[in-house]
Amino acid sequence: MPRLAELQAEFADRLLKPDEAPPDSVHGPTATLPVKRYNVYRNNHVASLIQILEARYPAVLRLIGEEFFRGMGRLYLQACPPHSPVLAEFGGEFADFIAAFEPARYLPYLPDVARLEWLQHLAYHAADAMPIGAGELATIALATIPKLRFRLHPSVGVVASPYPVVSIWETNRRDDTVRPIRLDQGGETALVVRPGLEVATRKVPPGTSAFLAAVGEGLHLAEAAGRAQAASDHFNVQMTLATVIDAGAIVGYMI
Repeated sequence: MPRLAELQAEFADRLLKPDEAPPDSVHGPTATLPVKRYNVYRNNHVASLIQILEARYPAVLRLIGEEFFRGMGRLYLQACPPHSPVLAEFGGEFADFIAAFEPARYLPYLPDVARLEWLQHLAYHAADAMPIGAGELATIALATIPKLRFRLHPSVGVVASPYPVVSIWETNRRDDTVRPIRLDQGGETALVVRPGLEVATRKVPPGTSAFLAAVGEGLHLAEAAGRAQAASDHFNVQMTLATVIDAGAIVGYMI
């Protein structure tokens, strides 16, 4: 006799396979009644998960439309079913799925828009922390500042895209009428952080992604700046540090 865990696993697996019959463990007073009931439950289950994706990726939804999104969402569920009972963890592979989804190739920036929206979701659920202000560095000797090691806010996330991802996201989330965005205007780097109650998204200078990655690894300011300069010829450490502090992305430092 199958164990309960095996029955549950088969029941859950079939929920995301609309072309397959219900598990043999589904019984009822007639041959057709349990099939109908299971199919109703399956449809509701799939529809609910797609609605979660729609709420989690609203800019992606607006870019491709409801019909395309739901069709892609069904295929995503089959490829990447939920692995946790915590629904806040569901949908993290969506950007990578889009990147490999052939019908979406005509929108090459779409995966980065999805990555940005996933970071916004993570930031919303991240731990709270109090950012430092720019004035806190004013009392530190200039010779000491390059040796500082900064601590990032738990909500910090960065997307460095070859496409104008912030501009695309902004018009698809904030404008009643979507503005045309020229893809040849160049790439953009998005910083996502929740210094208070609201998640903030802003465009940041080139090299910020490499800079914050280095800061997150525990490198001191001079080392992080060197890595960022290697990644971008246009990196400016003073401008970037001022930008990330103003955004609330730094919560502490060590000398």
